[in-house]
Parts: sequence; C-alpha cells; structure tokens
Amino acid sequence: MGGVAVLAKQAGHTVSGSDENVYPPMSTQLEQLGIELCEGYNPEDITDEVDQIVIGNAMSRGNPMVEHVLNNNLPYTSGPQWLAENVLSNRWVVAVAGTHGKTTTASMTAWILEYAGLAPGFLIGGVPGNFGLSARYGDYPFFVVEADEYDTAFFDKRSKFVHYQPRTCILNNLEFDHADIFDDLGAIKKQFHHLVRTVPGQGKLIVNAADPNLEDVLNMGSWTPIEKFSAAGEQWSIGAVADDGASFEVLVDGNCIATVNWQMHGSHNRLNALAAIAAARHAGVPVEQACDALGAFKGIKRRLELRGEVGGIKVYDDFAHHPTAIIETLSAVKEISGNGRIIAVLEPRSNTMRMGVHKKELLNSLQQADEIYLHQPQNIDWNLGDMAKHSSSHAEVFDDVSSIIDAVINTAQAGDHVVIMSNGGFDAIHSRLLEQLENKAA
Repeated sequence: MGGVAVLAKQAGHTVSGSDENVYPPMSTQLEQLGIELCEGYNPEDITDEVDQIVIGNAMSRGNPMVEHVLNNNLPYTSGPQWLAENVLSNRWVVAVAGTHGKTTTASMTAWILEYAGLAPGFLIGGVPGNFGLSARYGDYPFFVVEADEYDTAFFDKRSKFVHYQPRTCILNNLEFDHADIFDDLGAIKKQFHHLVRTVPGQGKLIVNAADPNLEDVLNMGSWTPIEKFSAAGEQWSIGAVADDGASFEVLVDGNCIATVNWQMHGSHNRLNALAAIAAARHAGVPVEQACDALGAFKGIKRRLELRGEVGGIKVYDDFAHHPTAIIETLSAVKEISGNGRIIAVLEPRSNTMRMGVHKKELLNSLQQADEIYLHQPQNIDWNLGDMAKHSSSHAEVFDDVSSIIDAVINTAQAGDHVVIMSNGGFDAIHSRLLEQLENKAA
C-alpha cells in the first residue's frame, strides 16, 4: 500500500494515508515524498476533498474508517484494482509470483531493465538498494510488479496478482502459507492457476522446474510458452559456483553464456537471479548484459541486510516469515561465515507463524545456527518453549526484546554473525543492539 501511495503521488495526485505501527523503511520513504501519514484509523482524516479511497487488504469490516466509507457511500477501490486501472493498463507487465523470493527477484529484474536503459516502472514489497524506493511510475512500456497471492481486500477475496495481467510471469515456488486466508495448499494452487490463465499466448512463463506444486498448477492448463529454470538440467541452470558464492555461471541449454560476479549469497538468490535473467531476456535484454547488471546489484533492505558491524560482530536484518525462507537465509550466511558462529534471533510474527501452522518445521529450519534466541509474542497461539527444548543447537525463549539484546551482548564475539529475523519492526532491536555493542566496545 505504501508503494501504491508512491505511484499515485508520482502520477500527480495529492496523497495521504492512515495506518498503525508504521516503521522504516516505508515510513521514511513516505515522509521523504511528502505523503501525509495519519496514525490510526480516524474517519475525520477522510476530508471532503478526497476523491478516491484505496483500501488495503489488512482492513476489515468493523474498522472505523471502513465503516465510515461504506455508510457515506464514498468511492473506494482496492490497491491492486487501482494499480491495474491507473498504472498497468497497456504496459508490458513483468510479474514475479511465489511463496518465497518475490521481492528479491522483482528487484533484480527491475534493476536489470534499468541497467539496460529501459527505465521500468515497478512496485516491490521492499526497498531495492539500487533505487531507494519501493515503487516508481517509470517509462513505458515495462513495469515490474511483485505479484502477491494474498487476498485483494475485504470485498475482493481473489489473490492480488489476478489483477495484474502480466506478459512475462515468473513462478518462483509454491508452498503452503497464509493460513489465515487459505484452507490448504490446493486453494493456493487454484489461485496460482488463475494467474496462469491471465498470461497471454504471446507472453512467457518462467517456472522453477524443481517445484512439484508449480507442476501441478501447470497441469491444470497453460496456454503460454514456458521456460524452466533450476540448479541443473533445465533450459536455464547454474554452472560453476565460487566457494563463497560471489560468482556463478549462467547456463542456457547447457552452455555457459556469462558469469555473474556479485555481492549476494545463497543458492536461493542464484535461482532468483536465474529467473530474473530469463525474464529480462524475454523483455529484450541480452543475457550477458543482465549478468553485468547483477554485478552492480545492491540487494534489498530487510533481505539479509547488513545493518552494522561492531568489534567484528555483524548484525543482519532479514524479513523471514516461513521455515523455508529461514533455511535459505541461514544457508546464505553459512557461505560467508567462515569460522564465525551464527546467532539466529527470531520473532515469529506472520499470521501463519502465530497460528502455529509451521511450528514443527520451524525448529528444524533454525538448526544451522549455533545459538537460537526466540521471542515469545503476547499474541501467539502456542508456546515457543515447548519447541525450543527439542533443539540440537542451544535455544532460549524470551518475553521481551531487552532480554534478547542482553543475551546477544553476553554471547557474541568477534567473527559472529547475528541474524535477526522478523517481518515487523521487532521493537527496533537492530539499532538498539548495535548501540549497546558500541557502548560495550567503548
């Protein structure tokens, strides 16, 4: 929704918005663009001058602003619908869908097109380092959108991505997630197939061949040419990889076309890059140029973002929301950790995590870490301590962030990597930890 606000502002509209618990980087971005942000949901913030209300999918009946809009017959729409009608119409849309990797892959794709001089528009659920913004109107025809399977709004329960009508569509992976809106994996597959149905016959599907759930989706019917990628054996695959992951070969039909030399790490990011390179080629960017572009890719805020280093202790921020994402994040840190330890700090904040849907897989996903510190939120439906006692790595559970910071301060030593994982602000734990490490070093 913050990105939609940015696009509306760039399109020439006067924009304001209402939300709760807003935190950087989005709050900072909105302030810098002069978009007024109202804390809370007060109907009086909708003035008579407002021509259109865009309602986010986190809003539901009973919200005072929603009730005010309905009772007064005010014009309203959803974010995806507004985007489709006001930004995406008549454009070459490159959509990136999947349970994991959407933000990173969309950011890579947008940057490759930018590097090639195509000046794409984009809407991404994070802030790419190369742009400093999560959204940009851009030049015609290209627009890159992170295509989320979450529902559109309280009045439109279709997945957001069915509104986007992409010409190029990446399907990264598919797992069960968003247990608050999907009953089972089959329900998510059905929504992904709705997306596949919207891609034209002259378009392109870029699909992860190693994911059987995506194969199930394609077996429901596909009318679009498909290019598949995986670590090995497909049209797009990965050749030789440096020990630290700082370079890898891109193979097309088994032939090495180019090598990526970059600052990213992890097998998941190499696959993300492969999908982005394939999508960019469909948009007209040569593979060699795309690989050069990734050499200058700066990553994304909150995706294994190095927030600081004090006394040889590195502190990272990662938007982990699912056991598979945690595994991939810690695997990426393993590539660069050397002899240093990994200290994993997790706040299980997503709706699915709070419901305990993945609690059996969650403990296993953390076992690459040497130390595990878990935050027990008040609004969670299960006890993390019952899980932690079965961990093979040392694991502790804390009720407050200050205690976690104290534990890290007492444990961390030079060479360690502290990976803080949450899809929320986590009570500013990153800056607070770095400040206390500085104080201790002084």
